Amino acid sequence: MSKTTSKNLRNQVMYQIFVRNFSKEGTFKAVIPSLPRIKDLGVDIVWFAPIHPIGEQARKGSLGSPYAIKDYRAINPEYGTMEDFKKTVKAIHDEGMKCIIDVVYNHTSPDSVLAKEHPEWFYHKPDGSFGNRVGDWTDIIDLDYGNKGLWDYQIESLKMWAEIVDGFRCDVAPLVPLDFWRKARKEVEKVRPGCIWLSESIDPPFILTMRDLGLVAQSDCEMYDAFDILYDYDIYSNLTEYVSGTGSLKAYSDAINRQEYIYPDNYVKLRFLENHDQPRARFLFPGKRAIRNATAFLYFQKGMTLIYAGQECALSHLPNLFDKDTVDWKSDEAMDLSDIMKSLYKIKQDPLFADSTYRTKTYEDNVLKAIYSRNGKKIIGIFSLKGEPGIIPINVPDGRYENLIDNSPVEVMHGYISLNGEPIIIRAK
Repeated sequence: MSKTTSKNLRNQVMYQIFVRNFSKEGTFKAVIPSLPRIKDLGVDIVWFAPIHPIGEQARKGSLGSPYAIKDYRAINPEYGTMEDFKKTVKAIHDEGMKCIIDVVYNHTSPDSVLAKEHPEWFYHKPDGSFGNRVGDWTDIIDLDYGNKGLWDYQIESLKMWAEIVDGFRCDVAPLVPLDFWRKARKEVEKVRPGCIWLSESIDPPFILTMRDLGLVAQSDCEMYDAFDILYDYDIYSNLTEYVSGTGSLKAYSDAINRQEYIYPDNYVKLRFLENHDQPRARFLFPGKRAIRNATAFLYFQKGMTLIYAGQECALSHLPNLFDKDTVDWKSDEAMDLSDIMKSLYKIKQDPLFADSTYRTKTYEDNVLKAIYSRNGKKIIGIFSLKGEPGIIPINVPDGRYENLIDNSPVEVMHGYISLNGEPIIIRAK
C-alpha cells in the first residue's frame, strides 16, 4: 500500500455519476444543479464514469460503452465541451467536494486514436489482428504495456487531467503492470500532490482465470503498493451468496474480519452495495427495513462508502451502460434514503471509523453486529439484514443508550438488546 495513504479516507463518501444517464439531458451542465443536493447528502468525492469519446466500431448498444474509449485526451461531445467539464469540476470544488475521473488503461475501442497512430502499442492475436484477452469484451482491444512509449503517453495523459481533477478511478487496474502504476503515481504527484488513486480490483476467480491464461492479474495485496483505495470485490461474492440463499451471513462476516489481518494497517476499501456493474442495492434488499439496515451497514463498514447515483432513492433498476437509460428519480418505487444517509455520514466522521480495530459477528444468519474499538471506546452497530425484530446479546453495561441514527432510546437489559427491525448504532465503553 502507498505509505502516504491517509486512514481519514475511511471517513469519506464517494458518489458515482454516469453523465449520460444521470439526467434527461445527459450533459455536464445538467449535473451542476444537483451538486448542492449531493453535497448535502454527505459526499466528499464525486466520481465521473468515463468522460471521453466512445468508439463507434464494434459498439455495444446504440450509444456504446463508456469503457470503450476512443481518445484519452478528449471529452465526449455528447456530454459537452472541455470548458463545460472544467466548469462542472469548479462547481464541485465550490461545494467543497473533490472530483475524480475514470481511467481505462487496459484497453481502447478498436477505432481509437492510439490504434490508428500506434498499432504497435496493442496486443495482437497470432494472425496479427487486434484482439482482447477477455472474450466477452467484444467492443475493445487490449493495450500492450511491453511498449515503453505507451507508458510515457499514458502518464502524460494522466498529468494533463491531474491539472483539472483530484484523482483517478482506474478500471481493471490489476491487469496493467504494477510498475506502471507506481511510476504514474510518482509522476502525477508532481502535478497534483495528494492525488487520490482508486483501483477497481478484481474478484478471486477472475484473478485465477487470468493467471491460468498466463496473463497479468495482480492481487489486492499487490495493488495496495500503488493505490490508496481498492474495491472490496474480494468479499462481494460472500454478500451476494448470502442474499441469494446460497451462502451464509457468517461466511460474509468471516471474510470481512479476515481483511483486518491480511492487509496493511492503513488499508482502505471502497465499500459498496451497488455500482454500474452490479445490481442495485434495492434489488438485493427489496424490503423497506432490509434496505435501511443494509444502507446503515454500508456506511458503518471500515472504509470509504460508495453511493451510485439513484441509490439514495432506493431504485432497483440498474441503468444500461450501452443506451440512454435515464435514472428515474421520481419512480413509483422510489424510497427516500437521504435522511438516513445524512445521519450515517455524520456518524462516520467519528475518529474511531478511521483508526481502530474492527470486527463483526453474526446471529441467526440474519443480524450483523459490528464493533469499532480503541482505548476503551466503542461504537457498536447492529443490523438486521432481513429487517426482522429480535433479541441478541451485547457486551455493554445494562442501561439506556441513544441510537445515533435517529436519537431514539435503546435499552440493554441483562446483557441483551431488543431489535425492532431498524438499524441501531450506539456508543459505549
